[in-house]
Amino acid sequence: MVRFVSNCTITIYGLLEGIVNKDIDNISSHISFWYDPDKRAILYQVGAACLFAFVAWYLISNTTANLERQSIATGFEFLDREASFEIGESIIEYSAADKYSKALFVGFLNTLLVSFIGIILTIILGTFLGIARLSKNWLINKCATAYIEIFQNIPVLLQLFFWYAFFYEILPSPRQAFNPIAGLFICNRGLIVGIPAANPIYKYMAATLILAVIIIYLIKKWAKNRQNKTGQTFPVFSTSIGLIIGLPLLTWIFGGMPTEMNVPALKGFNFKGGLTVSPEFAALLLGLVLYTAAFVAEIVRAGIQAVSKGQTEAAVAIGLKPGQVLNLIILPQALRVIIPPLTSQMLNLTKNSSLAVAIGYPDFVSVAGTAINQTGQAIEGVMFIMIVYLIFSLLTSAFMNWYNKKMALVER
Repeated sequence: MVRFVSNCTITIYGLLEGIVNKDIDNISSHISFWYDPDKRAILYQVGAACLFAFVAWYLISNTTANLERQSIATGFEFLDREASFEIGESIIEYSAADKYSKALFVGFLNTLLVSFIGIILTIILGTFLGIARLSKNWLINKCATAYIEIFQNIPVLLQLFFWYAFFYEILPSPRQAFNPIAGLFICNRGLIVGIPAANPIYKYMAATLILAVIIIYLIKKWAKNRQNKTGQTFPVFSTSIGLIIGLPLLTWIFGGMPTEMNVPALKGFNFKGGLTVSPEFAALLLGLVLYTAAFVAEIVRAGIQAVSKGQTEAAVAIGLKPGQVLNLIILPQALRVIIPPLTSQMLNLTKNSSLAVAIGYPDFVSVAGTAINQTGQAIEGVMFIMIVYLIFSLLTSAFMNWYNKKMALVER
């Protein structure tokens, strides 16, 4: 009997011990789950995704209910309706009888034009000012410093207003327009300049210009490989200038050398003919370029100063000229420091172009705003604005990241 009781006690104790050990293992496994950073990360991501989905559902459902209650139309059917408003400037043909979709496309092209030209001019002016900022010439150095300090510290919107007022308030009317050279007029209606009259040969000249750029790229690549292998240099710059000028010039000569010009002439209260750069476009371009170039100049200056002075001294010691030292030694190394912050300034210029609505330039924001006022479909219009500027920013960033990767040091 005693032995039986003892065996039962041992059995019960074993069962209890197994249960307790199993519970302890379960508790330990739960504790180890919370202390595992990978598992915790997955849990946090799932929670964040659920929270985002809930907020999105709430906002969408609430917006839809409000729109239905106020009987506001939604959707993109308005894009096929007649716009019924004119656009002051357009790269392509446009009239009020066209659809809203074409009107928005005109605004897209206007924004693309001012951003593209602005980026190119900003890089050129900013690079020049950055180099001038480091000049040993006292006057050049102080002028560059004064420019940077002035234009950096004046808000870009005020600069746009200033240039807009300059064109409309300071410049004379078309009848008293400045005419410094034949075919060029400057007045409060903008910059009017004579251009060559339409001729099929100019299309072939444009094609030869593109061909010249391709040939220059191939020559530059060949010259670099040749220099790396043999140490012999090739006059790439002078060859490039010759190709860019020579090929279109030869095309013009063989095409009959057309010289007819489309010269602007004052008719009534404005000029007819030629090419007109409107005050709105000029004011926007000047404001964006002069403002952003001040920041680019400081980026270029910092990038050049990041290159060790020993590099410059070594280049001078082997007999390189100052221009060669700058082009072959300093700038290639400085670009690796310059490109990342330069990308941010290019993005800022593109996004600041949305301020064009303040001075009446018909960019995408202005055209989309007019469409919103006429149709009442603010959600779709604002969404279009966000998508367009997102596309501009992503394309600019992608190009600059590609160029940054290309210029990066190759590690061995």
